[in-house]
Amino acid sequence: MKLALTFTNRYIFNIGKLMIMLLMGLIKMSCNPPSGMAGYSPEKEWVDSLLSVMTLEEKIGQLNLVGRDGNLDSATRIGPDKAEAIRQGHIGSLIGVVGAGFNREVQRIAVEESRLGIPLLFARDVIHGYKTLTPVPLAEAASWDLEAIEKSARIAAIEASASGINWTYAPMVDISRDPRWGRVMEGAGEDPWYGSVVAAARVKGFQGDDLSLNNTILACAKHFTGYGSPMAGREYSITDISMRELYEVHLPPFEATLDAGVGTYMTSFTEVNAIPATVSRFLLTGILREQWGFDGFVVTDWSTITQLMEHGVAADSASGAAASLKAGVDMDMGSEAFVTYLKSLVDEQRVSEADIDVAVKRILLAKYRLGLFEDPYRYTDPEREKREVLTPDNREAARDMARKSMVLLKNEGGLLPLSKSPSTIAVIGPMADDNRALMGRWKAEGDKNDVTTLVQGIKNKVPDTRILTAKGADFESDDRSGFQQALSVARQAEVIVLAIGESHKHSGEASTRASIDIPGVQLELVQEIYKSGKPMVVVLFNGRPLTINWLKDNVPTILEAWIPGTEGGNAIADVLFGDYNPSGKLPMTFPYAVGQVPIFYGYKNTGRPDDGSGSRWVSGYYDIPNEPLYPFGYGLSYTTFEYSDLKIQNTTITGDDTLKFEMKVTNTGKMKGEEVIQVYTRDLLASVTRPVKELKRFRKIMLEPGETRVVGFSLTAADLALLNEDLVWVTEPGEFQLMIGSSSSDIRLNGKFEWLE
Repeated sequence: MKLALTFTNRYIFNIGKLMIMLLMGLIKMSCNPPSGMAGYSPEKEWVDSLLSVMTLEEKIGQLNLVGRDGNLDSATRIGPDKAEAIRQGHIGSLIGVVGAGFNREVQRIAVEESRLGIPLLFARDVIHGYKTLTPVPLAEAASWDLEAIEKSARIAAIEASASGINWTYAPMVDISRDPRWGRVMEGAGEDPWYGSVVAAARVKGFQGDDLSLNNTILACAKHFTGYGSPMAGREYSITDISMRELYEVHLPPFEATLDAGVGTYMTSFTEVNAIPATVSRFLLTGILREQWGFDGFVVTDWSTITQLMEHGVAADSASGAAASLKAGVDMDMGSEAFVTYLKSLVDEQRVSEADIDVAVKRILLAKYRLGLFEDPYRYTDPEREKREVLTPDNREAARDMARKSMVLLKNEGGLLPLSKSPSTIAVIGPMADDNRALMGRWKAEGDKNDVTTLVQGIKNKVPDTRILTAKGADFESDDRSGFQQALSVARQAEVIVLAIGESHKHSGEASTRASIDIPGVQLELVQEIYKSGKPMVVVLFNGRPLTINWLKDNVPTILEAWIPGTEGGNAIADVLFGDYNPSGKLPMTFPYAVGQVPIFYGYKNTGRPDDGSGSRWVSGYYDIPNEPLYPFGYGLSYTTFEYSDLKIQNTTITGDDTLKFEMKVTNTGKMKGEEVIQVYTRDLLASVTRPVKELKRFRKIMLEPGETRVVGFSLTAADLALLNEDLVWVTEPGEFQLMIGSSSSDIRLNGKFEWLE
């Protein structure tokens, strides 16, 4: 009764609504069982009481998620038709309506002008920040810093919630081994175990410890599932993955978000086992509900219900709506198929009102958990929005996240860190002073005018140094007319910083690239400037792995900066001039050639593995090596680290025992730095084939010059489990190889242990 009475006392309703709400309170009072009664859930009892007074049309309205009306800039950012639909209870959630003041007015229509006053959910793609943009998620994964990743999501949630948003379509937890796919920038890379721990961190950041607080928002794990393996890397393409790959690679990060308490899931555009995900009862009910016990709600991706006709599994939108609801979809995003057809489908007995009730309960439960029934205006305070968005502290956190995300790919001759007293620096390339490109595709409400570019960041760092700039080339054009100006600027400089890569259009949704070379004539620009013989650093900006063979072979210094966000320019300057020692490691393999794709470290050996003998009768290429350009887990530092003295506590483990081991790691250089210690295992003999390496643990540690630390790890039987021939997770007895290193290909220590039954 608490919420019903608080709700009615706080807001002014008409007499009919007041009677309904009081009735709900009485219903709730009457169904409160004695204290300690098993199975009782106050939140679910409250939802049942509300459901009991809803009409069928109002129930269906809760399943309807629609977008704002284009670029309408009115008091509500919705037109009169949508406002009336909200009054009638025909819309339950909105996407893209942002701003505390705007959303307060829209919420007022829902809670004060509709019959039952059910508050709305306000959704937004808050992918890597709301107003203060942090690096894209793939870049954040390169930090190997779970605390920083969680903090990044926490800041995004604080800013979004202060601006009227209570639900984000993040994290994307799809595992992908195909850099042609533009959305790799939105995930954590290629490894299912690492992807799982990153996914959990991001959910915790968005949702916090208590969803009822007004600075937390619902997270949405997407895209359930297999979306990261589209055929030919094409966006929206189908997938053709085995059940083994589904369970071993694609499902673990989603299950990790469940364990982290994620509130919602989003279906995928793709299909699994020839069934589009939006109508896959196997996925949405069999796995998500029955196997995992998820009690939140599932939303479609944009208009996937009406796209079922293109898949060839639904004759019309009505059929698609029926199939989606019965499969386990609770909310329709964008297509309005549910609100258009479900009532007639009930009349025709193709779906039941009970089917609709199940979905409505899940959505109402989410609104309850967010505290919207207690205070529907909790996210709509314009004064709070002014205080908590784009604050100096948030900008500093974004700067720190960007620094941690950067990966030093090459530093021959120790050019980096740069001296802070050069007479002249040339900053050349299309990314040198482009504030929009640093934001990425998913910029939410980020403003390019708030972005610090690379040129500005360098000026901030060395204000007494003369900074010369030239664009030189565009991202896509073959226009070389800017080369001469760039060369002129380069000749005047003591050191050259080349800022090249992808624009914000090149990576993200609907940005598949058949070639993952540096676009346009940017590489030609680098090659021309390289002939000058001047010291030069290439700073790469990109949302995916690129084929950068010429750079690796010729340029002495390469810094991977990704798409670094609002404070990108300052963060890069921190790294270039040594105020921050780079510590990032690649979460995704950089291929030698696009012909190697899909490429990942955890491959299987085959019956004819490449043994390095030069034989052509092995699994390999005739014209290129098997090895990638840069492997998973790779990244350099301004200092060096030595691994030694691996000690395994007991090399024979039985039953539920824990394998414990430790090693020493020493900073052998002259600069304080962080190292990411990576632990891999290999099952040497099993009932099914196993990868040559599987990441099982990692730890990021900071060491002073000369400092040695003993670092310990432990593994359990569950960490060594495999999916047997019957697709059952088991831990088989046998011998395992233990590998500890600085990357997946730089193994410093080896050991063996045996697991007994």
